[in-house]
Amino acid sequence: MKKTYALVGTGGRSWMYTSALLRDFREHGELLAFCDVNQHRMDFNNRLIREQFGRGPLPTYLAHEFDRMVAETKPQTVIVTSIDRTHHRYICRAMELGCDAITEKPMTIDAEKCRRIVDTVKRTGRHLTVTFNYRYAPRNTKVKEILRSGILGNVISVHFEWLLDTSHGADYFRRWHRDKRNSGGLLVHKATHHFDLVNWWLDARPETVYARGDLRFYGRENAEERGVTRFYSRARDNAAAAEDPFALKVREGDTRMLGLYYDAEQEDGYYRDQSVFGDGISIEDTMSVMVAYNNRAVMTYSLNAFCPWEGYRICFNGSRGRLEFNVVETSHVAKGQPEDFTIPGMRELGNDKKSLLPQILFQPIWGKPQVIEYDEGDRGGHGGGDARLLRDLFVGVQDNSLGHAAGYVDGANSVLTGIAANLSMRTGLPVHVRDLVQGIGDPAPQASL
Repeated sequence: MKKTYALVGTGGRSWMYTSALLRDFREHGELLAFCDVNQHRMDFNNRLIREQFGRGPLPTYLAHEFDRMVAETKPQTVIVTSIDRTHHRYICRAMELGCDAITEKPMTIDAEKCRRIVDTVKRTGRHLTVTFNYRYAPRNTKVKEILRSGILGNVISVHFEWLLDTSHGADYFRRWHRDKRNSGGLLVHKATHHFDLVNWWLDARPETVYARGDLRFYGRENAEERGVTRFYSRARDNAAAAEDPFALKVREGDTRMLGLYYDAEQEDGYYRDQSVFGDGISIEDTMSVMVAYNNRAVMTYSLNAFCPWEGYRICFNGSRGRLEFNVVETSHVAKGQPEDFTIPGMRELGNDKKSLLPQILFQPIWGKPQVIEYDEGDRGGHGGGDARLLRDLFVGVQDNSLGHAAGYVDGANSVLTGIAANLSMRTGLPVHVRDLVQGIGDPAPQASL
């Protein structure tokens, strides 16, 4: 029997779930309705459904009609892909109305909202799934298998460096994420993926967090240093933006960007193409974090949003050796890089210099280093994680021996690392995670979704 779903928040990320239910998993689930603050955006999604799947329009409900949507369409599960600061609202209300919930990361953006979600899960007994798709990527799964094998011994320290390039990284400073009240900043919105990976890899939870961060590259205060002399608030129909390599330039043929954002502006006043060197940016672009875990491991973590390539480097130092892993997420490099530009630790595949296979290198304390092979599979979104996540969501978890399926405990332990880091940046002091939200507990594998 098919499971039934409603979706709230019909921006760009939501289409992954919509298309999955209408195509690959249509025999397992049925999407019943859309909910959003913007009617035009829902209408555009219905247009895509008609054009791509030949289906009639789904019922649409504005955000204030959420309760009515649940009452009239009776979904078993609500999928939440709205703006981050509203996740808790729809998660909690869905569970109070008798539905399970699936939420995009981050689960929420601050401690108060996290407490509300945890309390609501316990009070209602409903199920909450947090979509940590990076767990499902074959390369990250391989790291989990290696660490679980014991070849490294006890993991003592971790160094994790994440680089966002001047295409993707800059985009967070153009859109709603630039306001920390909306996203919690990149240590919540983006790094929740990364903190969750470490929690999952180590089978641990964060205890103490210390952080430093600042806006050093983007923002009005850094414009002069970047050579910016002509200012604009948004790129559309602005001559100054034409000269800015960081400006989002939407072409008339970009149906999706026009349909989801430009043509929808008149309803909610949201501008998707704001200047990365404009006013109103309250998030950091340069962040460093130290985390101590309940298993005595420690992590040093850095996130920079203006790098010449995008990806991550992670090193585990264990009692028996060291594991190193370098990943290129995108092959975009800054304008002007030479053609033979290469990234250390990456092996080229064939003659395609843009197709790079991440290498996992194990160096025992005594012995010869070795490259650990693994199968990348058919890569897709999030390193191939999206497709595997969607199968678990809509078909059911077939094998959770490695704990891929993530629930509210995992969502809380991940997001609280970033929330604690934000508090540490404000106060200059280390933050004990247990002081933010109590009674969460350790991550526990889930049998089904």
